[in-house]
Amino acid sequence: MFEMIAGFMVRFGICNLILSGIIGLLFGIKWLFRGFLSNRMQYNLCLILLGLLTVPFLPFSLNSYLSSMEQAVFPILPSTSGIDSAVSQPLTHTTDWMNDFALSVNDQISPTISLLFFGIWILGILFMVFLLFRSAIQLHRIEHSALPLQNPLIYRLYEECLHKLNISKEFPVYSTAFLKSPMIVGFWKPRIYLPIHLISDHNTVIRDDDIRYMLLHELQHYKHKDSLIGCLMNLASIVYWFHPFVWFALKEMRNERELACDASVLQILDEKDYIDYGNTLLNFAEKLACTPFPFTSGLGGNRKQMKRRILNIASYQRPDRIRRLKSTLVFILTSVLLIGFVPFISTTAADDDRYQWNPDNENLIYSDHSEIFGDYNGSFVLYNSKENSWNIYNKEQALQRLAPDSTYKIYCALFGLEEGTISPENTSIKWNGETYPFAEWNQDQTLASAMASSVNWYFQTIDKKLEKERIISYLEQINYGNKRITGDLSSYWMESALKISPVEQVELLIDLYNNNFDFSIENITAVKNALCISSSDTYALYGKTGTGRVNEKDISGWFIGYVETTDTTYFFATNIRANTNATGSHAAEITFDIFKNLNIIT
Repeated sequence: MFEMIAGFMVRFGICNLILSGIIGLLFGIKWLFRGFLSNRMQYNLCLILLGLLTVPFLPFSLNSYLSSMEQAVFPILPSTSGIDSAVSQPLTHTTDWMNDFALSVNDQISPTISLLFFGIWILGILFMVFLLFRSAIQLHRIEHSALPLQNPLIYRLYEECLHKLNISKEFPVYSTAFLKSPMIVGFWKPRIYLPIHLISDHNTVIRDDDIRYMLLHELQHYKHKDSLIGCLMNLASIVYWFHPFVWFALKEMRNERELACDASVLQILDEKDYIDYGNTLLNFAEKLACTPFPFTSGLGGNRKQMKRRILNIASYQRPDRIRRLKSTLVFILTSVLLIGFVPFISTTAADDDRYQWNPDNENLIYSDHSEIFGDYNGSFVLYNSKENSWNIYNKEQALQRLAPDSTYKIYCALFGLEEGTISPENTSIKWNGETYPFAEWNQDQTLASAMASSVNWYFQTIDKKLEKERIISYLEQINYGNKRITGDLSSYWMESALKISPVEQVELLIDLYNNNFDFSIENITAVKNALCISSSDTYALYGKTGTGRVNEKDISGWFIGYVETTDTTYFFATNIRANTNATGSHAAEITFDIFKNLNIIT
């Protein structure tokens, strides 16, 4: 859970940086094409932005680009001094067992910092909810004290406005002494509140047209569902309470909502009435005020907003066909551009960090091995080739993609063989003379010895000769996990960008065993031979361990491979996760205990 929160906060932070750029781009486009975009289209563009603010929390993702940026901003690099001297030791009950040597990598952003920011973010959300709740209580008091509209003349004007806007639903109108501006409240059960001082002012003669303009304005808010949009804006302001650019965008959106509403009113008026509508705002500028409730829509505003609206009314021209066409075209192109940023601002990883597995197989069994796993969080996947059956423990974890760590060396070796970097006849690579913390690494290596002692520099040499583009091509060819490489070639498989699920590990082992990759059979055989751990008259065990070490702690242990018996071949993958002491050797111990329970290896 803590790891998920920490990862989310890192990606959410990157999302907010991207959103800042998107907001700047949006308002730049609006300024550049202000002569083409109508007030309504400018407001609609803000609705697209409002939709983008929800993307980081949607239960789907297209964020492969985002995770690449995460690796660039917060890279995980090999540690020069973080080698644990207490490395996992070989198991003693098998012969020719592989040494589970692993280097530590340093995560340059502490999970504690991420959790701290998460706590602050949640506290801010709670405070914003409190403010909204307080406003809701104040509004409830006003609603409770309001009286149904008694003035028959104003009610007749209200009915005329409903008819003019083709609104069939008639909802209640109230008068109250506790408001300075007319406002409409509610989405499912809308109601209009009119201040008493505007409809029964003893010092000023209130014209029928003034009341009509006010009602038309409020009903336009209802017609365009502004109450619902206002609720979404409030939700955005709560979630993004810390983001000044989002607050600026929401403030401008509220202003443009009023400009769009004014334009909608003007569009149904005669041109001779434009000045009257503007005069209504001018005449009552002293009386109108900002609506004090964030979930309502009203006619009022501060002086700067009122000035902007008056100028907009003064310069308003009814859009002709050509102008509407230009406005629509600019809106569509800008919308497409903004929607194109969706992959960059998604923080979940359903499409990328989780394997979408739909097995067409009735022989699928879910087993409970929780007692064997003990305190470890992990999964076990087994495939019986003869029976074409799957046995899975903890499906959720079995489909979760994780860094492959040293298990990836199986395929690194295969790529090197295919490229001719090494050959089945000569797999030797000379030691570069650099001193490593494990004696087994400080000597010339063959594929067999490098696989047995999990010698990082051997496989890093192969990667360096292959180069990044060719590695990516091979990952695509065999469909390896998320097929992603970022950062240094020396560490992309060590708790970094490259990830694969346990189920995918087993599927790849099946393809490797049957050479479904269509590689050279000699190369496939060479890799198989390097993976051989032990054999007897009844079985042969092939496999590779892997340990993920971050900040000197073993957080992930792998053991993958296959077992050839007299009548079938079993392909398996075991992964364990913990805050510490989760090693490949422990994953292997768990695997053997499961094998004993299933009578695979006795």
